[in-house]
Amino acid sequence: FSGRVVREIEEAEDTYQQTWAGDHHHFDSPSCSKSYKNATRALLTLQSQLVYVSKRINSNPMTMRGLIGLIGLFSAVAAIRVQASPKWGYECVQGRCKKVESLNREDVVSLGVCRLFCGEDVGTLWPKPTGTVKVGNTLAHIDIDGILFKFPDYQTQQDYWEQSQQRFFDQIKAKVVKNHVLRKGGKKVVVDVVVDKEDLTFDFNTDESYRVDVKEDEGNVGVKIVAPTYYGARHGVETLSQLIVYDNLRTELQIPSSVNIEDAPTFKHRGVSLDTSRNYFSVEAIKKTIDALAMVKLNTFHWHITDSHSFPVHIKSHPELADYGAYSPEQVYTADDVRDVVRYARIRGVRVIPEFDAPAHVGEGWQKKNMTVCFNAQPWSRYCVEPPCGQLDPSNDALYDVLEDIYREFNEMFEQPFVFHMGGDEVSVSCWNSSVELQQWMLKRGWQLEESDFMRLWGHFQDNAIQRWDKVARTKVPIILWTSRLTDVPYVDDYLDKDRYIIQIWTKGDDPKIEDLLNRGFNLIFSNYDALYFDCGFQGWVSDGHNWCSPYIGWQTVYENSLSALAGSKVKQVLGAEAALWSEQVDDFALDSRFWPRTSALAERLWTDPTDTWRDAESRMLIHRERLVENGIAADSLQPQWCIQNEGDCPNLL
Repeated sequence: FSGRVVREIEEAEDTYQQTWAGDHHHFDSPSCSKSYKNATRALLTLQSQLVYVSKRINSNPMTMRGLIGLIGLFSAVAAIRVQASPKWGYECVQGRCKKVESLNREDVVSLGVCRLFCGEDVGTLWPKPTGTVKVGNTLAHIDIDGILFKFPDYQTQQDYWEQSQQRFFDQIKAKVVKNHVLRKGGKKVVVDVVVDKEDLTFDFNTDESYRVDVKEDEGNVGVKIVAPTYYGARHGVETLSQLIVYDNLRTELQIPSSVNIEDAPTFKHRGVSLDTSRNYFSVEAIKKTIDALAMVKLNTFHWHITDSHSFPVHIKSHPELADYGAYSPEQVYTADDVRDVVRYARIRGVRVIPEFDAPAHVGEGWQKKNMTVCFNAQPWSRYCVEPPCGQLDPSNDALYDVLEDIYREFNEMFEQPFVFHMGGDEVSVSCWNSSVELQQWMLKRGWQLEESDFMRLWGHFQDNAIQRWDKVARTKVPIILWTSRLTDVPYVDDYLDKDRYIIQIWTKGDDPKIEDLLNRGFNLIFSNYDALYFDCGFQGWVSDGHNWCSPYIGWQTVYENSLSALAGSKVKQVLGAEAALWSEQVDDFALDSRFWPRTSALAERLWTDPTDTWRDAESRMLIHRERLVENGIAADSLQPQWCIQNEGDCPNLL
C-alpha cells in the first residue's frame, strides 16, 4: 500500500510541476485552466488517501515522505487559488502608463514594467541619476536562483560584500507578491563588481560615483558595476536592485536587456539627524532607518544621542550618567550597541556622526556631578525653550575632565569618527545668569554680566571643550556646531575658526545669517526648519494648538528646498543637508512615517539637485514609496492607490 500511495503522490506532484511550469502568463487562458484542473484533480484523488495515510504514519517511513509531499501539494494549490488572474494591465500612451483590460493581450504589461520604460528616461529609479542613463526597450526574464555575484578579492571588503549580497537578494525577493509562485526558468545573471581601491575610508572626500552596464548575451545577462570605492559600487548594486522588476501578469522577475548608467552625487553630505534623548529608540529601529537611508543613497546618520531629557548611553568611566539619566536600565545604548550601529551603517554606505550637545541641552544624569546650572528650573520658559532646562557650568574646572572622558569613549565607540558634532545651540543667558556662583566667577575676572560677557563665557567653554576632544582624538577633525548666538556677527569672528568649524543651519532658509557665514568662508550643512524639520506641523505638547514650527512639511517642500538657490554663487561651501527629527512626539512606533517618504525627497535633492519640479517627480515618488513599503519601511501614504494605478489623473492642473 505505501508504495502505491507514494507513487500516486509523486505522480500528482509531477503533474502539478509540469502543468504549472508551462505557459501560464494569463490565468484565464485555456492552457492555464487545464493546468489548474489537472492539479486540482490530483489533489482531490489524494484527499481520499489522507485519513488512511495518517493512520499508518508510524508504521512506514515511506508514508511519512508521502504525507510531506501531500502537504506541499496542498500549499501549492492553495497558492494557485489565491493567485487570481489580474484583470488589468498597462500600456504606454503619450508618456504615461494607462490602465487597460488585459484580455490575454501580449502587448499589455504590469505597472512596474510599464513604468520602467514609459515617460522619463530614468524609469522608476530614485534618486534620479546625474549622468548618462540609457535603458533599452526589451526585458529579459531572469532566474533569481541564477544570479551570481563576482566581488573584488579584497580581504577588508569581504564581509561588506557578503552582507551587501544578502541585502540585495532580500530586496529582490520582497518584490514578489505574497502567495505568487515565480515562473520557472529565466536567464542567469552574472554581476561583475569592479572596485579600484581597497581602502574603506569614508569621509567628505570619498568618491561615491559608479557605473552600471547591463547586456544580454548568449542566453545570459551580464552586469558590470565599476566604481573607484566600495561605497560607489554599493550604490551601483542599489541601482541594480531598482532595475529588476516583478511582472505580476507573467509572475516573473525581469530586467532591461540593455542598460548604461553613469552616476555620482552632487553633495557630499546627505542624511538625517535623529534625537534619541527625548524619546528612546531601539537599536532595531535605528537600523531600519539606516536600511531606508541606503535605499536612496543617503550617506549620513547624525546621532543626537543625549539631551536634557535623558542620558541614554553608557559611559564606563562615569556610569552614573546613564544610571541616573536614562529612562530605564533597558533604555541605554552600550558601547557594543553603538559599534554595532556604526558597522551596520558603514556596510550600507552610511556614516554615523556622533553629537554630544553642550553647553546647553544637558540635565538628566548630571544630578550627582554638581556641574550644571538651572536644571529643571521653573517656570521653565524663563530659562530654556522646553522642559527640562539645564546647562553646563563653564566655571567648573572639573567639568572638562568629565568631558574628556566622555569624548574618549565616544571616539572609541564611534570608531574614530572623521567629524564630531558638539551641538552648541539654544544657550540661555538667563540660565547662566541665575547662578550666583557663576556670576561671582565672572566678576572676579573683571567681566561684566552683559550678553557679550556671557558670549565670552561660552567661548571659554568651547575653547576648553575642543582642546579636550583634540587630546583624545589625536587629530584635528572638523567640528560641527548648530547656528546660535555664538555663530552670529560679531561673536563668530571672535570665537570660531572657519577652517575648523562647520556650521549646521537650523534657522529659516532665507535667514541673512546664512550669507554672513558664507561670506566669512564657513562650510555649511543645511537643516533649515522651514523645509527640513520633520517634527513640525503636529499638535503642541507644552500648550494646545499646533507646535512652534507648524505647518506640516510635505515632501514637495523638501524636494523644492534647493541648496543651490539658498547659497547662490557660494554653493561650493555647502556640504549638503540633513532632515532633522526631534523626538518630543515620536518613538519607535511612528519613526518610519515621520521620516519616509519625505526623506526620499531630500535624497533626490541632494544626490541629483534637479532642475525639475516636484510635479515632474511625483509619479516616480509614488512608485518609490511602494518600494519602501515592500522592504518593510512603514512609509506614509501620499495619495490613494488609485492615483498610482491611474498616472496623471490626480494632479489639479487648474
